[in-house]
Amino acid sequence: MTLLAHSYWPENSPPQRRWTALLREFCAYGWEFDVVTPVAHFPVGKRELPADLAGRAFRRQKGQFTELIRRVPYLPHGNSHLARLLDQCFSAAMSVPLGLLTRRPDVVIATAPSLPILAAGYLLARLRGVPLIVEMRDAWPDLARDSRMVRGRVKSVVEMAVEFVQKRADLVVTVTEGFADTLRTRGLKNVKTVSNGLHVDTIPSLGSPDPERDVFEALYLGNHGESQRLDVVIRASALVGDAMHLHLVGHGTQSPALEKLAAELGAPVTFHPSLHGQDVMDRYASADTCIVSLRDDWKSFETTVPSKTYEVLALGRHVTAIVKGEAARIIEDADAGDIVPSTPEAVAALWRELAADRSRLVRSDASRQWVKEHADYTQLAEKYMELISELLGKEPVTQR
Repeated sequence: MTLLAHSYWPENSPPQRRWTALLREFCAYGWEFDVVTPVAHFPVGKRELPADLAGRAFRRQKGQFTELIRRVPYLPHGNSHLARLLDQCFSAAMSVPLGLLTRRPDVVIATAPSLPILAAGYLLARLRGVPLIVEMRDAWPDLARDSRMVRGRVKSVVEMAVEFVQKRADLVVTVTEGFADTLRTRGLKNVKTVSNGLHVDTIPSLGSPDPERDVFEALYLGNHGESQRLDVVIRASALVGDAMHLHLVGHGTQSPALEKLAAELGAPVTFHPSLHGQDVMDRYASADTCIVSLRDDWKSFETTVPSKTYEVLALGRHVTAIVKGEAARIIEDADAGDIVPSTPEAVAALWRELAADRSRLVRSDASRQWVKEHADYTQLAEKYMELISELLGKEPVTQR
């Protein structure tokens, strides 16, 4: 198999986490993968890791399992959307000739949301004469219109390009059932869902937070972008005041504006850089509630589930869920916390209630059990392998 991805190990990003988890299982079953991906430069837009980890352009690199990584060059950039797009276009264009030098695959897999990667996957699959699997981890092209990348009634080049590739893919894989249904209503036939998830056995189950605590602590861990509307939780923390503390971990295009807002409001907020390993677990253990947030004015987010949702569910922490649609349904099904409207007043009211009645923060193991049954990568990878085997007309591998 050849996998085209705009981000992969040793970076820490949504596509990296998904495909590291999946390839752990694929490789254990003896499947062979060539991963075509840029030299590691996420999230700052330049290489910070040593070359033996980040990789060198046009050189082979051994992965964590049995996969071989082929690195393409990148364009250094900052937080600018245009600069990131140019970088992705450049790396995607370089992925096609480098992909022709990999072992001949049975199938090419291209994983969005890097839209140029979809075009590269389409070209590579056609040049190699093999099936194409398009993996839509976000609701494109709907998200392009919601985010105003596309305006007006006439379809943009972006929308037409994405739909062109989707319609010609041999299999389209989504991470939510809702978006799969959306694509089916548009005439796509071969659409399947393999959700995001995690290996539950790698995530500890946290005990209940301290029942006696003077300061209520809320935690958000993830991307600080337009999609998350983190200004809402910052404003909510300012309304609650010194009775609480909000921790925001991560980075994103909105980070400078969010830090400025918190300072202007005098909000009880601490910003942290991206954390890893035990530092992440320590931050989770300190939290009373964990925030899962998506803005509520983009319709495409009704069929979107933030990937961090599954981690929070497995940990067993209370969830402040500022989400709608499929993500809200999962929180409800897993009995994981409270769903609240995306307004500072509503979020602040919930946090005051939780601080006043800390018994509501005590969770059962229902959410962790939900993840075991619906979003453990051991089962998700087996489903993915079955879909690929069916596409190729082969018997699925059933033994490691």
